[in-house]
Amino acid sequence: MLDRPSAAIAHKPWLEADAPQDFISLADVVSFARQYLLSILAFVVAGIVCATFYFATSDPIYSARTQILIEPKIPRNLQQQPAEVNLSLDTAQVESQLAVLRSQKIAMMVIDDLGLMDNPTFRGLGGPTIGERFRRAWMSIVDAGGLTDFFHRVLPWPDRMEANSPQLESERRRLAVEIFSDGLDVQRVGVSYAMDITFQSQDPALAARIANATAEAFVREQVQTTTATASEGIAWLERRMREVGDQMNRATRVAQEFRAKHDYSIGQDETPVAGQDPALSEAQPTHQITLEQLEVTADTYRKMYESLLAAYTNSVDQQPYLIADARVITSATSPKKASRPRKTLILAFGALAGMVAGIGFAVARRGLDRNVRTPRQIRRELGLACIGELPTVSFRRGGFGRFDEVLRNPDSSFSGSLRSVKAIMGLAGATPSRRRIGITSVSPGDGKSTIVSNLAALCGATGTATLVINADDKSALANERLFSADFNAIDRDSASPKDIGKQIRFIEKTSFYYLKNDVSNSANLLVPDNMEKLLGEVGSYSIVIVELPPFSSGAEGLALCPLLDGVIVVAQWGETSLDQLEDLTQTLKNTNSSVLGVLMTRVRTVSAHRYRKRAGQAPR
Repeated sequence: MLDRPSAAIAHKPWLEADAPQDFISLADVVSFARQYLLSILAFVVAGIVCATFYFATSDPIYSARTQILIEPKIPRNLQQQPAEVNLSLDTAQVESQLAVLRSQKIAMMVIDDLGLMDNPTFRGLGGPTIGERFRRAWMSIVDAGGLTDFFHRVLPWPDRMEANSPQLESERRRLAVEIFSDGLDVQRVGVSYAMDITFQSQDPALAARIANATAEAFVREQVQTTTATASEGIAWLERRMREVGDQMNRATRVAQEFRAKHDYSIGQDETPVAGQDPALSEAQPTHQITLEQLEVTADTYRKMYESLLAAYTNSVDQQPYLIADARVITSATSPKKASRPRKTLILAFGALAGMVAGIGFAVARRGLDRNVRTPRQIRRELGLACIGELPTVSFRRGGFGRFDEVLRNPDSSFSGSLRSVKAIMGLAGATPSRRRIGITSVSPGDGKSTIVSNLAALCGATGTATLVINADDKSALANERLFSADFNAIDRDSASPKDIGKQIRFIEKTSFYYLKNDVSNSANLLVPDNMEKLLGEVGSYSIVIVELPPFSSGAEGLALCPLLDGVIVVAQWGETSLDQLEDLTQTLKNTNSSVLGVLMTRVRTVSAHRYRKRAGQAPR
């Protein structure tokens, strides 16, 4: 056959034309969002449901806060130092007090004061297990339906609370300290000497009691520590006073005895003064002790005793007035609102996590999706033009239009897209007066029969003699649907079954002629010689549309394509695989067939809408 002008159109290097558009544009993002909107929304709803399930089955946690103020104590010799020195000392002092507040000693004082080991509401903050959460959700549903007694009687939930085995006292105390430490939070307020003591519990009243008891225990511990230190100092002063008093008495007695003898020296055989080393006396046998030395020694011990007595008296006087270095400035009250779980924050996080998961799922699905969805895919992967995008038809089974959809709704997008395909068909054929067009698809459910019927109806409506030859015995047109009461088929010529050319019927409603394919002539129409002879016999028809078998039924029917002026490949949006479509188009090219392009059916997002919108705008 002669070279056709459409061959140049079909083999245009679309890959090079589409190369500059490899970047992701805003239109791609919008198309992606519209395509996977339902999937993303489903993940968002799932995230909100999971978040609702989480906080609905979680125990409410209440936080009570009290505040104490530490009185700093800086030595006198450091009060005149630069501010940097004072700041470092303050930080160390405050951090030390924070460590005391978090210590096990304070914890045990509070536990013993409030009897927390025997309090059933004093429990850990760890959330319930997943099984416990499902049990709570189930019981909430049962309670809401008023079927609690019925389900407890018919389907009792197994009791999961087993009897606790006896625990040692030390183990109970250790567990109570761990629970107390988990619920306690101590923080410094800025750079001040104030500290916030916060305790979290499932019981709001217990949280306030523990927070106040912790502050009181800290103050009491400060007093006890100071009192213990003062008591130890007084005890040491008492012991020292007794020792110095004994030494003072001995020294005074020796001085008085020396004065009573009217002697100014003491012999070597006499006992030395208390406190004097005997070895030193033996090492210095010639040394003589005078009255002045004895009086000075006695006077020295007297002054030491008086100094210790004054210190002892001062310590005893100050002991009743010992105060702590900290004081409570704000007492905790029972909170009215739970601090956890934060429902709004959890819902927002669940929705955000669901959206991220949905977008990730959509991206993964898009990356693994090898089905036809956009004209760009057809140009980039196949090097062919997308000659039309037929949108889904509402309120129709499968979304496909009827066999006379273009006559019923001539102003619809479906009809407008097919008119564009009809215009492209005019480019095929060596002679404008005669055109032979074949229509095929990858699989039977791609809408091939609907395209054939509506294209023929468009051509017949303009008065053009149009013939439809059915070479696919399994198509919808061959299954008597076109010969129902709605479509009046008229026999123009009665002939024997062997005379295929005279079995053509006229479909009155769609104004085109139809050659039905049945078992008797199916094999003959698929033979290239018979088809070539038939096309020669129907030369009176300006347009002949041949419905070819789908590619999935075998490549035998594609042997007829070189006899035609052009072939249109029908692909279903989102269902037809790009790999199978590539195999079909490559087979057509290998048989030297002219491929006009690919026509997509059931398109959810028609890319040509924005061009039509621009075309409909008034010029300025």
